Amino acid sequence: MTKLYVGNLPFTATEDSVRALFAPHGTVEKVSLITDRDTGQARGFGFVEMSNADASRAMQALNGTDFNGR
Repeated sequence: MTKLYVGNLPFTATEDSVRALFAPHGTVEKVSLITDRDTGQARGFGFVEMSNADASRAMQALNGTDFNGR
């Protein structure tokens, strides 16, 4: 299992939208979006867990990709 750091996400991103972005490249085991502990607002980054082979494919395909304007 590989945990991918996903940065520069739009603040409107949801776990479902990030899962949908990564799903064509393999099975997404877990999505964790980081929020501000005081306000609960999204911080613009998170983590996606996938198998090693799927994570490698996703990294190559999505690196530098525009996602909802970011």
